Amino acid sequence: MAKKRYTAAVIAAGTLWGFMGFFRRTLDTMGLSASNCIAVRCIFAAILFAVTMLIADRKAFKIKLRDAWCFVGCGILSLLVFGMCYFKAMDYMSLSNAAILLYTAPCFVILISAVLFKEKITPKKIAAMLIAFAGCCLVSGIGTGDKISAIGLALGLCSGLCYALYSIFSRFAINRGYSTFTINFYSCLLAGIGATAVGGTDYIPLISSTPSYLLFAAATGLVTCFLPYLLYTYGLIGLENGKASIMASIEPVVATLCGVFIYNEGLTVMSAVGILLVLSAIVLLNVKSKTEQAK
Repeated sequence: MAKKRYTAAVIAAGTLWGFMGFFRRTLDTMGLSASNCIAVRCIFAAILFAVTMLIADRKAFKIKLRDAWCFVGCGILSLLVFGMCYFKAMDYMSLSNAAILLYTAPCFVILISAVLFKEKITPKKIAAMLIAFAGCCLVSGIGTGDKISAIGLALGLCSGLCYALYSIFSRFAINRGYSTFTINFYSCLLAGIGATAVGGTDYIPLISSTPSYLLFAAATGLVTCFLPYLLYTYGLIGLENGKASIMASIEPVVATLCGVFIYNEGLTVMSAVGILLVLSAIVLLNVKSKTEQAK
């Protein structure tokens, strides 16, 4: 039952991340830049984590200076650099190609986790990773014929690597006894400060110009950062990094469905097959073999 809760948490996190496109498009119409969007979602999430910690466990604010690198890794190298590379990659290639390169993340997670945390690279895990990646490619619309420049390829792969690093640095922090609240509060705080340093504070008067804008900015932090990162980090407590990363690949599935139902975008046969492949990969990871059942 415990493993099912961890699995459900990771899938729920991926589902919430799938709504990022909707929030990003709306923030664009408000006049926010890419770095502004990162600042808004991370700072509001940090505020929500801080309030939760003040109510539930004030001791969660305490960290050891020698462990600060874990939070810098999660906040700066992952949340901030990932977002900047991903959004910048979109300037050099189509959105679909940028998304495909982003979802090389499970490959990085599995390889790095095998070296650092001795997680086994099993045939089932490899199969699920390949199926999920193929599904992401189909959902993202691979085969459009768009050429990818060298700088675009580098930015896309960097976004995938940095996206993967969140799982890695979070695992280090979890192994050192830090709670999901502590990990995410400092990660979001550092990412928010970093994004503000890069993009400036112009977003503050923009989002505070009307109550509806401020409410939407808060909702962005809640739905695309606070809840999914809380759920994903909780899932990492009971799941291997590689498995969790593959399960989170449900994100582009949800993003595609958002496009269909919110923006009336067409659902192609290729996208439908891709959705089925991603779901199949998640099912494969959660089906126990006879050997696993015997343990």
